Amino acid sequence: MPSLSASSLRTLRRAGAAALLTASFCSTVWAQTPRETWHDSLATGYAALADDIATLDQAATAYCNAPSTDARGQLEAAWYEAFDSWQAVRFVDFGPIEQDNLSWQFQFWPDSKNTVARKANQWLGSEQPISIDQLRSDSVAVKGFPALEYLLFDPQAAKSQPLPQERACALLTGISGLLAQNTAQLQQQWQAFRPHYLGTEQFQRTTVLAAMHGVETLRNKRLAAPMGLEGKPRRNPYLADAWRSEHSLPGMRASLIGLQHYFLPGLRELMVDDQGTELTTRLDQQLTATIKRLESQEADMQQLLADDDGYRSLQLIFIEVDKLNQLLSGNIASELGIIRGFNSSDGD
Repeated sequence: MPSLSASSLRTLRRAGAAALLTASFCSTVWAQTPRETWHDSLATGYAALADDIATLDQAATAYCNAPSTDARGQLEAAWYEAFDSWQAVRFVDFGPIEQDNLSWQFQFWPDSKNTVARKANQWLGSEQPISIDQLRSDSVAVKGFPALEYLLFDPQAAKSQPLPQERACALLTGISGLLAQNTAQLQQQWQAFRPHYLGTEQFQRTTVLAAMHGVETLRNKRLAAPMGLEGKPRRNPYLADAWRSEHSLPGMRASLIGLQHYFLPGLRELMVDDQGTELTTRLDQQLTATIKRLESQEADMQQLLADDDGYRSLQLIFIEVDKLNQLLSGNIASELGIIRGFNSSDGD
């Protein structure tokens, strides 16, 4: 599993700078409303995502133009960096990200039928020219991070059309180029969405629900399901996201950092009485505790599921995530008068 420090520190620096800027601006001019704070924070997150995917696209092109061990290392590092930036804003399930299944275009998951590998192999094994436009008209399964992950990290991909062979590189750079275009579009649309977001009271509840759903997805699908605590009662690392790159737990950590820096500041603006302040402080503390628990794991999901000692480490992570879920979807939701309802991404 790659080091957590490089991408995480960069994410923290960006998010911390945004939080300091917001705090300074608010104290010297006027107190922002919760939705103003949320919009500005998420604009920072989307900008970071756009920058990191642009870097990923450039690294893919550079590697395919001049393959080397160093270029391959830079490409893989760029994938981790961009993937973590996506995880940080992944909880947002409203607004421009809803259009054209854009969230699924970034990350097709869960993938219980191994659709990502099947679609990628179809492209690798055909003679059809590969371009961004042709990929755009194909399945969401071949458009995002999991498809790139398959090309970069899956031994099966290396058997048929390994990088840097011409066709594999054409698919790699086509996907990275499409991701770059989609991210630039998302960033622009989020800015255009600002007047509607600020002017519609319902988005206050929607934003809190998005964070609640993000934590519940992390608990139930990203962690409990591979552990055999959700669905079939058996351990299955292939139910986790980013299992090919052994980046499942670092991805969870990036999601929690995103909540801490892109969601929590607006929630503090919303919950300003004594009870609300106490709850948001507890949320911050629990996010920090859960992040630290994830940081303490040197191995990723697949290795930890392989033996009982590793499984106990995952149980400790699950306990922290469960506390986080209970605090956000229980105490805080109750204080805000929010009832958890159906979400379109919940499935059946």
